[in-house]
Amino acid sequence: MASFPSYTRVSRHRAVAVDAEPSDALQALAALLRAEETPISSHVVDPAEEPTFGLLVAAGRGTAAAPAEYALIVELVREGYLLHYGEPRLLRGHDPDLALLAGDHLYALGIERLASLGDAEAVLVLADLISSCAQLHAEGREQEAPQLWRRSVEAIGR
Repeated sequence: MASFPSYTRVSRHRAVAVDAEPSDALQALAALLRAEETPISSHVVDPAEEPTFGLLVAAGRGTAAAPAEYALIVELVREGYLLHYGEPRLLRGHDPDLALLAGDHLYALGIERLASLGDAEAVLVLADLISSCAQLHAEGREQEAPQLWRRSVEAIGR
């Protein structure tokens, strides 16, 4: 049986994982979303996949000081993106309006957490990723988004 980290609620938007690993990023995100007690909390499900982009960013030299937090941040924003444009991994049974609002919330939460790490360059990369993905989808070029995600996450991990 897998051992998952325990979580301590620190504030309305933060849960700190004790002994978390980057591979636990989606479990940590699910725990965070449940603990927030927002309209999306009751729709949170356990993840069935690996945090691919979270693991990629955590492997970078630039994220070595906080690999689990960077993994969580990238997966937060990824889940926001999926709520806007795809099939979310952690939410079920929600309506389209809630998905749009939840996606915006996760974008903001990810940027907030990244800013708290003091990594201004990564904040710019992530904000540009969010904006560029919106533009790609608006222009019907969504097939370019996966490569943009990979390049952006690699840039954050530098």
